[in-house]
Amino acid sequence: MEYGGAMTPRSNVHQAAQMRVLAHPTRLRLLALLRELGPQTAAHLAEYVDEAPGTLSYHLSKLSDADFIEEAPEAGSDGRQRWWRARHEATVWDTAEFSRDPEKFSAQRGMFQVIGQYYAQRFDAYIESTAHLPEEWVRAGFTTDRRLRLTVEQLQELNTEIHALEERWLQISAQSTEVSGAEEVFFLAQGYRQP
Repeated sequence: MEYGGAMTPRSNVHQAAQMRVLAHPTRLRLLALLRELGPQTAAHLAEYVDEAPGTLSYHLSKLSDADFIEEAPEAGSDGRQRWWRARHEATVWDTAEFSRDPEKFSAQRGMFQVIGQYYAQRFDAYIESTAHLPEEWVRAGFTTDRRLRLTVEQLQELNTEIHALEERWLQISAQSTEVSGAEEVFFLAQGYRQP
């Protein structure tokens, strides 16, 4: 994706302060919208997020300070409007690195709690919508969980395979258009050792 300047593929987070910036549902939503929609102003984003543009401007500034987004002045013709764009297509971090340091661990835990709540809200919204969705879309959807017994090497192999599968479908998604009957699909995969 390109919006004036090319987004780099990934933002690698190594600081607890950056993680704390992301551990807020509004900021996560704003970052996702900027990645999805391209450059936007706080007023435009208020159409998608139920908060006042002034509040969104505050959150956008926090995301900018943490280097997740940047200003995009070339996106608008009115110099009075402040346009923003995402700097990266994805945000990644080393969970093990964050788990070894108490400050980073606390920030990561807060981030995962916000993400978990977001996933639960998305799934709840989907369940509520199934009564109104076309039957073929409901039948095509899936949710699954399995308990596996694996070595650490096998779990890493599963991780690699899931990421390869995700990359393949990301490429297919990028080529899809609304005309072809493609709709937005939420994909989530997790695999971790049981505590």
